[in-house]
Amino acid sequence: MTEQSKSRLSRNLIVLWTVCVLAFLYVPMVAVVLASFSRARYFRFPVTRWTTQWYDKALESLSVRDLVWTSLSVATLVTIFSVLLAFMGALAFARYDWKGRKLYQRLVLLPIFFPQAVLGLALLLWFSALGITTSWHTAVFAHMIWIVPIVILIMSIQVYSFDPALEEAAYDLGATRLQVLREVTLPILAPGIISGGIFAFLLSWGNFPLSLFSTGADQTVPEWLYSKMVMGYTPMVPTLGSLTMSSAAILIFLLYIVWMIIKSRQSQT
Repeated sequence: MTEQSKSRLSRNLIVLWTVCVLAFLYVPMVAVVLASFSRARYFRFPVTRWTTQWYDKALESLSVRDLVWTSLSVATLVTIFSVLLAFMGALAFARYDWKGRKLYQRLVLLPIFFPQAVLGLALLLWFSALGITTSWHTAVFAHMIWIVPIVILIMSIQVYSFDPALEEAAYDLGATRLQVLREVTLPILAPGIISGGIFAFLLSWGNFPLSLFSTGADQTVPEWLYSKMVMGYTPMVPTLGSLTMSSAAILIFLLYIVWMIIKSRQSQT
C-alpha cells in the first residue's frame, strides 16, 4: 500500500469515526424533535401524521410559562452570581501565589466530584435543619454549590495564560487599579468569563438532581419533564424538550456572533 493510499484510508476512517460520534450525539435529539411533530401520543418511526398542535398548546399553556419562568429565573441568577464568584475564585486559583493555595485548589473543586443526588439530599437536610423553606430561591444556592467550581475551572484556563506583566506595565503608565481591571484584565479574561457564563446558564437550566431536592413546591422544566415521563406522559414533553434544545442552540449561536463582532472591533482599534 502506497503512502497516498494510506493517507486516503486514514482520512476516510477519521471521517467515518466523526460521523459515528456525531450520530451517537445527535440522533436522540432528532428523535425528540420528530416526536414533537407527531400527531400520535407515543412516538413511532416513521412518523405518518404530522402536526404542530403540541407547539401551539405548549406556547399557550400557563403552566409551561410558569415552568420556563422559574427555570429562567434560577439559571439567570445562578449565572450572574457564579460568574462574579468564579472570577475572584479563578484569580485566587491560578493568578496569585499565596499560602494555602494548593489546599484551596483541591477544596474548591471537590463539589464537582460529589454525586448530585447526594449533594442535593445533603442540602435539603441542611435547609430543614436551619428551618429554611425550600423554593426556587434555595435552588439558586444549590445549583451554585455545584456550578461555581466548574466555572472557576473554566476561567482558570484563561487566567493561566494571562501575563501579569501587562498589568504591571499599565500600573507603570499611571493607570489606577480600576482602570487596569477595566482596560486590561477583563478584556483579556473575557473569553473565559463568557464561556463560564454560558456553561453556568446551561448547566443550571438543565439540572435535575439538585432541583428535585431544593425547589420545594416550585418546579423547573427538567422536573416537569421527568414527572410527565414517569406518570401522565403527553406529547408536550418532547415539544418542550425541542424548544429547550433549540433555545440553547440559538443562545450559543448569538453569543458566538456577539463575540466575533467584539473581536473584530478590537482588532480594528
